[in-house]
Amino acid sequence: MSKKKDAKSEFNWEKIARTMLLSRAIDELEENELVPAKKILYQFSARGHELAQIVLGEHLTNAKDAASAYYRSRPLMLSLGLTPEDAIASGMAKTGGYSDGRDIGVVCNMPNREGVNVLPMAGDVGSQYTPATGWAQAIEYRKNVLKEESCSEAISVILGGDGSVATNGFWSALTMATTLNLPVLFFIEDNGYGISVTSDMQTPGANIANNLYSFKNLRIFNGDGTEPEETLGLVDEATGYVRDRKGPALLRLTVPRLNGHSYQDNQAYKQESLVKEEKERDPLLKIEAFLKKKGLTSKKWNKMVEEGHQIAREAAEAAESRPDPDKGKIHDLVFYRPGDEVQQMGGLLAHGVELPEGSPEPKPEKQRINIVEAVRRTLDHELEINNRLVVFGEDVGAKGGVHAATMGLQTRHGEERVFDTSLSEEGIIGRAVGMAYAGLMPVAEIQFRKYADPATEQIKNTGTIRWRTANRFAAPMVVRMPGGFAKCGDPWHSESNEVFFAHIPGWQVACPSNAQDAVGLLRAATRSNNPTIFFEHRNLLDSKYARRPYPGDQYVVPFGKGNKLCEGTDLTIVTWGAMCERCEEAASASDHSAEVIDLRTISPWDKELVFESVKKTNRCLIVHEDTSTAGFGAEISAAVSDELFRYLDAPVKRITMPDIPMPYNVGLMNSVLPSTKGILGEIAALVNY
Repeated sequence: MSKKKDAKSEFNWEKIARTMLLSRAIDELEENELVPAKKILYQFSARGHELAQIVLGEHLTNAKDAASAYYRSRPLMLSLGLTPEDAIASGMAKTGGYSDGRDIGVVCNMPNREGVNVLPMAGDVGSQYTPATGWAQAIEYRKNVLKEESCSEAISVILGGDGSVATNGFWSALTMATTLNLPVLFFIEDNGYGISVTSDMQTPGANIANNLYSFKNLRIFNGDGTEPEETLGLVDEATGYVRDRKGPALLRLTVPRLNGHSYQDNQAYKQESLVKEEKERDPLLKIEAFLKKKGLTSKKWNKMVEEGHQIAREAAEAAESRPDPDKGKIHDLVFYRPGDEVQQMGGLLAHGVELPEGSPEPKPEKQRINIVEAVRRTLDHELEINNRLVVFGEDVGAKGGVHAATMGLQTRHGEERVFDTSLSEEGIIGRAVGMAYAGLMPVAEIQFRKYADPATEQIKNTGTIRWRTANRFAAPMVVRMPGGFAKCGDPWHSESNEVFFAHIPGWQVACPSNAQDAVGLLRAATRSNNPTIFFEHRNLLDSKYARRPYPGDQYVVPFGKGNKLCEGTDLTIVTWGAMCERCEEAASASDHSAEVIDLRTISPWDKELVFESVKKTNRCLIVHEDTSTAGFGAEISAAVSDELFRYLDAPVKRITMPDIPMPYNVGLMNSVLPSTKGILGEIAALVNY
């Protein structure tokens, strides 16, 4: 059972008041001096929210607890040990703080190997929910599978305003927490407004608690977050309920928003009577009255107020004296590279887990296998040697995936390690982020490339975690994603668009063209300290061209190392994925000597190999299935043209899909895909230019 505080006798209300006064003093200093002086450019006040957050902070006592915060969460951060200097330095974009000046000052995080972690906030409303739910699933995994008893009472708390309850992230996390009975507390601070939009436009009746009483496996708590004893009682009961593993809970506390959404918001949309009413509900006034009833003198209260302002002012002076971030380091931390300092939290390395490096030399078996079998065997082996690796997604369990790539893995490794998820791509990727933070290696499946679109927010945020937290956090993971044309096309299952992921800083992107490379790249990805998109082309999953002998359980392919499929002297063809087969066919049928390079990964891409080849052949043709405008071929073309112009005897050319969705009709599909005949024609045209 959890150890709960006695609200009447043990709780340190003076400590709560001092933290509230400090938070309020920082807000006032920012609003009255630092923002007008342009020393802070973005400011979000926590006035009115302080009491509930600080009381919550006092209840986060387990070393494996996590809180997922948002832009008004500074009172919570102060209660958990954030120094006032770091708080203000973050707002000033100075060295240190949350991000070394890389992110907005309220976008908080707090890594802590020995205590409560505040998971990295993102600037998107509602994006804090699913990663925190992933953390909750991870601590259950660590308790049940890894037998870590220290996780048995740990909880994950997600802070959000009333506006956030309308987002995909909230509902996805709610589904995950209730269907899996996870130790999650949804901590909703309802101030009645999402900027200027009232709560009745966020949820029917303006009260999310009332609307969720019928939710199975969800305990609802609801009350006033400005009344000291009521707030304590509700927080104590709600956190205790979740710690005792009775299930997830939602605590809604009403609070006033005493300032605008941000400094620039003058709240002109509020009636004066409402503003007056909100000021009367100020929790700082209420805790002052509460403490005075308990014997606190006005003199001591005034001294506490003065001390809060003094601490804030001294912290601001110290923060301002910090140096600005080093401009020479702004390109660092997009990716982890061997020899770099490991992030403080997230991934295997940060938790002291090291896996074998593997070997780039294959030890092929006799029998050829397809890519489906290559993926399955690789995952099977990595599950066997790494008890922190988990495989999940829609239909990956009993069914074995819609393409059968996970067939039998659940039977072999158990439902806690290979499991189905709800149909929410936001939830699949967000869950993976939280699991990665907690030291697991998630391998998530998105059934088709197009289906990743609802997860765009989480995918984009994942890639930048290391950079925007200045190496405090990272979320290494693998996202398997089939796509591209197959027996037919269509706009939904056949989209390629791998360039989208290459455009997001921080993601590795692999596009294997055969079973051997699929094994090597997937194994490298599962052992990597960076997040990876693993693109499985649908037309290659069982194709004769892609079949290769299994290269052994130690085989790895380094990211950023292409493969020369055939040597040539007249022309360099650069390609990847399903176009490798057509380019090889064209090179073989051509009267000219074409060198074909399979990039294998497009982030990073093997510029050295491509440049070496183009310097030899003096011509370059790029072939890819993605559409033409802003496809990844444009990046290669620009690099070759910019850096190798004096070597070129002809323009750099591209053969791609036109700028249209993939058509369903087979004849139409074949008419727009790059063809062997079309590649042959372009080879001749470039050589004869």
